[in-house]
Amino acid sequence: MLAPQLIGISIALPFIAAVLCLINVKPLRSALVIGTGVVVSVASLALVQSGAISFTPESFLGINPDSLIAVLDFALLFVILGIAYRMKNKLIAVLTLLQIVPLAFLELFMHPGENMGPALYVDQFSMIMCMVISIVGSLICVYGLAYMKEHEHHLKLATSRQGRFFFFMVLFLGAMNGLVFSNNLLWLYFFWEVTTFCSFMLIKHDDTEIAVKNATRALWMNMLGGVAFVLALVIFRSQGLPLSLQEIITAESASKLILLPVGLLCFAGFTKAAQLPFQSWLCGAMVAPTPISALLHSSTMVKAGVYLVIRLAPAFAGTVFSKYVALFGAVTFLGAAVLALSQSNGKKILAYSTISNLGMIVACAGINTPAAMAAAVLLIVFHAISKALMFLCVGTIEQHIGSRDIEDMRGLISVMPRTTMVAVIGIVTMFLPPFGALLSKWMAVEASAHLPLVVLMLAVGSALTMVFWGRWLGLLMTSVVPDKAPQAESQPCLIRLPLLALAVAAVLISFVAPGLYTSMVLPVLERFYDTDLYISARGVISNNIGMFALYPVFVVMTLGVIYAVRASSSKRLIKRGSYVTPYVCGLQDPGDARKLGFKGPLGVWADFKTSNWYMENLIGESRITGWINLVAIGILIILLAGVF
Repeated sequence: MLAPQLIGISIALPFIAAVLCLINVKPLRSALVIGTGVVVSVASLALVQSGAISFTPESFLGINPDSLIAVLDFALLFVILGIAYRMKNKLIAVLTLLQIVPLAFLELFMHPGENMGPALYVDQFSMIMCMVISIVGSLICVYGLAYMKEHEHHLKLATSRQGRFFFFMVLFLGAMNGLVFSNNLLWLYFFWEVTTFCSFMLIKHDDTEIAVKNATRALWMNMLGGVAFVLALVIFRSQGLPLSLQEIITAESASKLILLPVGLLCFAGFTKAAQLPFQSWLCGAMVAPTPISALLHSSTMVKAGVYLVIRLAPAFAGTVFSKYVALFGAVTFLGAAVLALSQSNGKKILAYSTISNLGMIVACAGINTPAAMAAAVLLIVFHAISKALMFLCVGTIEQHIGSRDIEDMRGLISVMPRTTMVAVIGIVTMFLPPFGALLSKWMAVEASAHLPLVVLMLAVGSALTMVFWGRWLGLLMTSVVPDKAPQAESQPCLIRLPLLALAVAAVLISFVAPGLYTSMVLPVLERFYDTDLYISARGVISNNIGMFALYPVFVVMTLGVIYAVRASSSKRLIKRGSYVTPYVCGLQDPGDARKLGFKGPLGVWADFKTSNWYMENLIGESRITGWINLVAIGILIILLAGVF
């Protein structure tokens, strides 16, 4: 059976390649990044052909793998403790010690290896996550090869830092694959902390004052989740339970003894997924180079948080705790959507959009029905592809025009036609039918019908996403000078290929959603729920609540695109003189009727400019973040209080 070897490749190869990336030979580094990406991507696709599998790796050179993971756990924690000492950060030091001490007690006195079961467990959900991590993550790393060259040229660095950059980028892929394959919670904890450490090092990559500040905040917030994780492990063992994820989620869900550590693990997931009130670390990560932002937001880090919460959902199904998880996720979804509406910074919009989507995934885990869980898994896939695509587009645009403000992207279709059209695909697949992101949200909203407050927040939040995505789309496609031919745009091959691959995937994966649904998602649910709720045939996904006719909508969309292209390219629209300038209540320049401007009362010429209203005085970050966080903290306290 090749499955164990494929799993080993997916985890170990990125770790080995990451170390080799430190060798300061650019052709070798490029070959390592591309080669590793190709191998782990192929391995993830080949793994899908195998069924569910669980096993414990054999000892290598006489070294027990459990002992090796334990040693690496403490080594990593002491490295973080050393960083805290060097930075003179008492908070991080305390949070690290609060993990080292209980972990040492667990390893020395509580015999965590007893009745453990397999260290690794792989099912269709793990395979889906592995494909997202390996394929999307690898494309981001390949994009980074060209991006970082330009980035360092802009910073005028005397010594390149790309070796360190790709060390942590590639290492991230291996750690995430290890995380989603782990059944032993001690293994999962190790990979969990590796992602925390990698995110810290990547966010501070440029070593500017603001980068170090935001990286530090990301570290202590995620270390807070790490403390909760270790406490959960200790409580599990104190109750005589094995540290096996599969045994925990199949235990009696109503048991308070199990619900307490499960609640702590969910808290760890909330911090990792940047749920309110922990969203500031992910927003702060926007100071990092764009490939880092893309990796954190799409295929790694935050996806680890929602992965754990979804995995644990069967353990708290049917409890009051589950309903509060749904409410907590819905508040995050709505609150982050409102904050995204007030932003003009492209990366900030993407950041809040990510937090919002993660909130919906958490809400689905709390709703805890087959329809909701199916929506959560699908949303992970579709969000990862489209969000990675959008981040890479923003990074390319920023390097070309020197701005990430969407107001500066007005009429970008005439300046960067290739990148703009790819960005349009990214935006459209995020919020319009029949693409997967909207399909997933539709399923989530319908699944929450029995929770009135949750369904209201999900519906309103979904409506707000239509506004900020539509606004951005309109700015990109606005033609400032209609009859001016678009400029030719050249893209490096390593920029173009990841963008095109993600754009094609965003459309193609939506088109094959019914097949993905039946072959990959349903088997995940069969173990815990009734499976007769779902039927997928001929492009129609349906359940006992409603249906989504996917392929007919694709046909309508295709006809609409054909009509729009023909209408926009007609001679009538591009004929010189057919353009009329907007009336601006002033005397327009009689010498050039096409000049956008007017003469004011004092005869001074003023340029005509348009801008969207972002309502910063009403819903800006400084106005409502505190209130939204207060609501989220209140729900979080009630949520956790219920498990004690």
